[in-house]
Amino acid sequence: MRSTNTLSALPARVGGAVIATAVRGLAAARPAEKPMHPVGRVLRGRLERRGVEPGTGVRFLDEPGIDEVVARESKGIGLPEGLPDIHGLAIKVPLGGASPAEAAEESVEHGRRHADVLLSTNGWGPVSRFLVVPSAGMTTRPLTTLFPYRGPQGAVLLGARYVAEHHVELAVAGLRSGWRVFADLHLESVDPDSAAEDDPALEFDAILNELPGLPNYPWVRRVRAPSYAIARRSRRSSDQQ
Repeated sequence: MRSTNTLSALPARVGGAVIATAVRGLAAARPAEKPMHPVGRVLRGRLERRGVEPGTGVRFLDEPGIDEVVARESKGIGLPEGLPDIHGLAIKVPLGGASPAEAAEESVEHGRRHADVLLSTNGWGPVSRFLVVPSAGMTTRPLTTLFPYRGPQGAVLLGARYVAEHHVELAVAGLRSGWRVFADLHLESVDPDSAAEDDPALEFDAILNELPGLPNYPWVRRVRAPSYAIARRSRRSSDQQ
């Protein structure tokens, strides 16, 4: 008889294969450095962490602090302005004394001096927090990490909500519990005088670059890792052309 772990791993592998096939199709249809979320802009950010009580057992969530971060707002499909798209917010948090510039320049194969948090437009309800929801604009819907992290006290998700164009509240929740705000993210343009706001070479990888204390579940790795690997190969192929 198969073990419980083997049986539970099967849906994750199937899901990972389905997502990887979709990403592979996108990469073939539009060879680019970013087959997923191809359209976006890079921003500087100041992450002001308030902490939460009672604590979660994760210092990044529980303790106040300030982090200078790099962020990217993006469209998952890249549809024309005004059409509903899957919007994303990626945040690169420096770790261990790394500066934002150092964190942004490191490739996902080296350093590990940063953690990446990736969020997409979802709902914040008990069910909708696990469903990707297209939106007409970046700021019109809440966002979540979609997949839970393995926290010390159980599964947790991270969420984001724009309270103004350049002000984002970050929150934490359990699988079905209410959201608790733990930080404010203030965003600004990297170079206000430059028309080129995006940086296609900037990489985010939530599987390789985990937040300390919030590892991915093994089944989440099985679901997401294949698509990240294909995206990395697409970037390398684009660089060589």
